[in-house]
Amino acid sequence: MRIAISGSHSLGKSTVVNDWVASRAGYAREEEPYRALGLHGPYEIRFREASTRLHNGIQLYYNISRLHRYASSSDDVIFDRAPVDYLAYSQFTADCRTTDIDDAFVQSMVPAVRESLDHLDILAFVPCSEQWPVAMEEDGIRPVDHSYRDAVDAIFKQIYREGRFGVMPGQNAPLLIELWGSREQRLEQLASAIADTGPA
Repeated sequence: MRIAISGSHSLGKSTVVNDWVASRAGYAREEEPYRALGLHGPYEIRFREASTRLHNGIQLYYNISRLHRYASSSDDVIFDRAPVDYLAYSQFTADCRTTDIDDAFVQSMVPAVRESLDHLDILAFVPCSEQWPVAMEEDGIRPVDHSYRDAVDAIFKQIYREGRFGVMPGQNAPLLIELWGSREQRLEQLASAIADTGPA
């Protein structure tokens, strides 16, 4: 089963991925592109109003290239981030009007994102929720800025709940679900989604 965990930063996505892999033998874990390319790789990747086409473009196409490594639903893998994430973050920067990222660039990413999603079986969105708030960690990597996180989350909600950009492919679209609650509840929701789509 090919799964991607998507959403704004500092909401527990990596925790879901790590907990899933720890509890499900045989699942591969695909690292977040920023960590693979920036933190542990050769690129200096910036966030917020400082992101550029290079920063977000290389993360998007790295993510897509990893998706294409898994051609079948029999491949058990979970991704920390999905191609949709780079639309949301790019739109935030486009709205800031501070770099070479603009609305036209965001729109140019849509076809590649849409075409890549047929390589996923489940796309799990982790939204901000007042009922289940997640504290932001000062880890030296992610920006500790609630307004930034909330603004990006609002764009994610437009994409997933309102159909902004029309990212879902017309055929072979992944099952879109939302994860919320405690760590245990999120794993239960993911397991339930897998049961609904077929054998794990």
